[in-house]
Amino acid sequence: MALMKSISGIRGTIGGVPGDNLTPLDVVKFTAAYGTILGKGKKVIVGRDGRMSGEMVRSLVVNTLIGLGIDVIDLGLSTTPTVEMAVKFEGADGGIILTASHNPKQWNALKLLNEKGEFISAELGQQMLAIAEKEAFEFAPVDELGIYDDDDTLLQTHIDAILVHPMVNKELISKKNFKVVVDAINSSGAVAVPALLNALGVTDVTVLNGDMHGNFAHNPEPLPENLVDLCSEVTIQKADLGIAVDPDVDRLCFVSEDGSLFGEEYTLVAVADYVLSVKKGNTVSNLSSTRALRDITEKHGGEYFASAVGEVNVVKKMKEVHAVIGGEGNGGVIDPALHYGRDALIGIALFLTHLAQTGKTSSELRKTYPDYFMSKNKIDLPKGTDVKAILAKVKDEYASQPVNTEDGVKIEFDKSWVHLRASNTEPIIRIYSEASSTEQAADLAMQVMNKIKAIM
Repeated sequence: MALMKSISGIRGTIGGVPGDNLTPLDVVKFTAAYGTILGKGKKVIVGRDGRMSGEMVRSLVVNTLIGLGIDVIDLGLSTTPTVEMAVKFEGADGGIILTASHNPKQWNALKLLNEKGEFISAELGQQMLAIAEKEAFEFAPVDELGIYDDDDTLLQTHIDAILVHPMVNKELISKKNFKVVVDAINSSGAVAVPALLNALGVTDVTVLNGDMHGNFAHNPEPLPENLVDLCSEVTIQKADLGIAVDPDVDRLCFVSEDGSLFGEEYTLVAVADYVLSVKKGNTVSNLSSTRALRDITEKHGGEYFASAVGEVNVVKKMKEVHAVIGGEGNGGVIDPALHYGRDALIGIALFLTHLAQTGKTSSELRKTYPDYFMSKNKIDLPKGTDVKAILAKVKDEYASQPVNTEDGVKIEFDKSWVHLRASNTEPIIRIYSEASSTEQAADLAMQVMNKIKAIM
């Protein structure tokens, strides 16, 4: 069974049995439920990444919406942040992004947006699931069908908005004559990232995996083991920077000029360092993100806040505390001055401005930030395990330490932490830990895992 329903949308593997996988029937059902919430006469933006099933899913989604009496503006191959911004640009009532983000090629998903171009709330998501379960939707008669339009100009509108961002310095970036290698992972980044770079005056750009056929050249999640070729190509070409994005261009990581990884967790740290140097304020990341953001925020006189895991939770917390920058440690940068969504394109523009202003190489810039190391583990749970009871006992075991229970249990130590969360899709407890060395992070995780096993 590979059909998952969460705050980040409906995702699953293509093919198989309806209800167990993301089949055409499931695509139509969930699209119809979403459209039913909006109602006839509304307008929806649709865009997709480059994965192999994208055109099939796009056709099903677009025609289902039209059948409900909803007008559609189809961006075709696009990025998640472009669709989010297009909702605002076009005064639309919602949006659907067809992407399974970092998942392998057999996956696809419907990510659902509200009229602000932000992910729908958990409450609205539950309402949609109930409508889908009951198949409580009614299609429009022939003279009330929605109107279809396509628009391939909105990526440029997105880029234009970045160019006039007050913290993006195109002239300074252009003068540096940066040489850049991009891993576009056979998806929309092959168009979007070079277009942005060229607009910023970066003309020496090499694109790896630039054919947008969706048969990904490697696992598309921008993790170290998947970026070996990019690291190698940066050193071979004597480039100033390597850039990797995921298939829908909302996650971002960098490779330094010496072929070393800047660190996915440090994408947001570097961008926040620059933003906070210009505009004082607070920051937000989720509970499983690096402590380095807190250190940088406090250095600039701001206050750091942690949210539950999930982009919609990060955005909610950012609005509550009026954060000037935020995001997730997986390379997701959220700049509220542009829009409340993870956006690799604004992340690239802000990072390049920062790099150009410092006059440092990327590896030199990375050395200015505190070093923390993560360990990511999980414990499989027997069927029927009372996860809440286990987490409550772990919390009691560490009662003398600061504990955050907003999303699972996060235990803070002096310069380290461990975060325990029950998975929404698997019978496991995820255990993330961070410390000043790999060994210390692993030891901390093992200490907590042993306690959990003893409790079980």
